[in-house]
Amino acid sequence: MSLLSDTVVHARQLTKRFGEFTAVDGIDFSISRGEFFGFLGPNGAGKTSTMRMVACMSPRSGGELVVRGMDPAHDGPEIRAGIGLVPQEDALDTELTVLDNLLLYGRYFGLPRKVVRERSLALLTFAQLEDRAGAKVDALSGGMRRRLVIARALISRPDLVILDEPTTGLDPQARHLVWERLYQLKQQGVTLILTTHYMDEAEQLCDRLVVMDRGQIAAEGAPRALIAKYSSREVLELRLEETDRARALAVLREHAERVEVLTDRLCCYGEDGDQLLELVQHTGIHPQGVLVRRGSLEDVFLRLTGRSLVD
Repeated sequence: MSLLSDTVVHARQLTKRFGEFTAVDGIDFSISRGEFFGFLGPNGAGKTSTMRMVACMSPRSGGELVVRGMDPAHDGPEIRAGIGLVPQEDALDTELTVLDNLLLYGRYFGLPRKVVRERSLALLTFAQLEDRAGAKVDALSGGMRRRLVIARALISRPDLVILDEPTTGLDPQARHLVWERLYQLKQQGVTLILTTHYMDEAEQLCDRLVVMDRGQIAAEGAPRALIAKYSSREVLELRLEETDRARALAVLREHAERVEVLTDRLCCYGEDGDQLLELVQHTGIHPQGVLVRRGSLEDVFLRLTGRSLVD
């Protein structure tokens, strides 16, 4: 197989089966060096199974997969040596200090003690944890723990970092600090792969992403391009009296690009949300609630995967 030198992950008809169940159903994607690439999808869509194959933690059932120029089926240990993994679960040693967690992890890579210590101290600064070096992990907040896990994943100076829900449960300040640190890694040329349920996170961080559903890729592209294709520039959300719904729908379906009827509101997609609102108000309808916002990646996600809850 001939691959460009700047392709870090290349998959063709990649498949993962568990018995008779197909978790990943023949998907194609490529990730370039230095790219921030995202996997979105509801629970059970196949994201985690895909990430585990890329991370050489689970063998593929079919198709082709090349990671860092090598085949995971034959070169797993060598591939993993260049991957930094940030799992959903922190898996930190709570009996050790913050610094000792990094020192111990660094030794797994066979690095000299002096090198591990130098890198650990630098990573504590990177993660803004230098003043917590001697603290036990139990004393850290959730945001501090996630930053420590990211720092730990970088101890071997990987060129590929895989992040599985890196900011779940964090407050806004902690999330934005993590985003800032991940952006710094991208500026340094590190390739990053992200799974997240936060649509704003994917929109902020990812150069490109795929939306997965039922083991397949429903859409692929840059966030803004996907929004332009599957949503609209603006969205008008209206809460109406039940008696006003039919009249409002008649107007909106004539002038909006698309109208979505939900139990509690109407979502109207178009170029100008305020203009759509004026058209409704001109009929004498006075909405109970109004929101005009820009189209978002969440609109894309819900249109492609549906609004039904997936357990």
